[in-house]
Amino acid sequence: MMKKNLMVFGIIAVSIFVSAFSFTNPPAKKSGKATTIRTLIIDAGHGGRDPGARGLKSHESAVALDIALKLGKAIQQEFPDIKLVYTRTTDELAGGGNDIRQANRYRAELANKSKGDLFISIHCNATPQPPGGWYAKRVIGHKKKVVTVGRGKKRRKKTVNEPIYESYWVENKRVGTETYVWAADRSDSKAQKIGENEEFGEQLEDSLNVLDQNSPEANLRAQLYTKYFFSNSYTLAYLVEKQFEQSGRTSYGVKQRNNKGIWVLQATGMPSILIETGFITNREEEQYLNSEKGQDEIVDNIMEAFKKYKQDLEKPKGNSTGKTGSSGNK
Repeated sequence: MMKKNLMVFGIIAVSIFVSAFSFTNPPAKKSGKATTIRTLIIDAGHGGRDPGARGLKSHESAVALDIALKLGKAIQQEFPDIKLVYTRTTDELAGGGNDIRQANRYRAELANKSKGDLFISIHCNATPQPPGGWYAKRVIGHKKKVVTVGRGKKRRKKTVNEPIYESYWVENKRVGTETYVWAADRSDSKAQKIGENEEFGEQLEDSLNVLDQNSPEANLRAQLYTKYFFSNSYTLAYLVEKQFEQSGRTSYGVKQRNNKGIWVLQATGMPSILIETGFITNREEEQYLNSEKGQDEIVDNIMEAFKKYKQDLEKPKGNSTGKTGSSGNK
């Protein structure tokens, strides 16, 4: 009996390993055809009582919604067979209500229940400093000043050099894009969400009829899918940043937020990325993010990356052109 179980486990492990590490070729579905993107989740960050980052004249939530809706429209025109699911389409928290944490849970639950094949979240970046710029002080010289030091009988006069300060304007110059994938040290939570998705179990359960969702085999499958999804997430993120770079934008490459994870990326059981489309705290970039020209260019960049990613998924094994490097800091 033990030998039989070990044999079944070995078959499952090898089957999953081969499919999961073909990088851009997803495991085959029941029909035997290569899996492509059937359901795409488009997430506009923040919303409602959560405006996100603030610029001089606009909020991240409004800009993200504009770009997300335009991206969805472009994808629908190019790929009418793809089902689009938006986490929000109006200026309100995802799912309605006023609880920001519950809104984030809703985003992930909606994506998982919709059996999404890809999750794209749209955001704007910000610096800790005020939008536009701020006043700072610097020393431009010194002047002599007599001060009293000491106490009681030890009190005496002393001449010191007192600094002379000047206020000056510091422009908030940070611009550029970066795209996040979930942090590698949070893969356990990603694997848990993948394991909860019954669809991935079906692919092996039909042939072996032994896959208990709580079994070691299911855990192994979830871990391997996690590595596979990380590869695909990184590939798409890389392609997005490459398109931004080629269009003349400053790109900070593909990132993982190691000190604090982006929860919604880890809670979705599918490849997922979060795109920081620009710094809303920079005067010129805020204008770009709010302009029709800027938003159209951003959508075009994401669309080109999406099309290359989709084409790569649909190529037969051995013909993948997926990238594994980062666009790096520019």
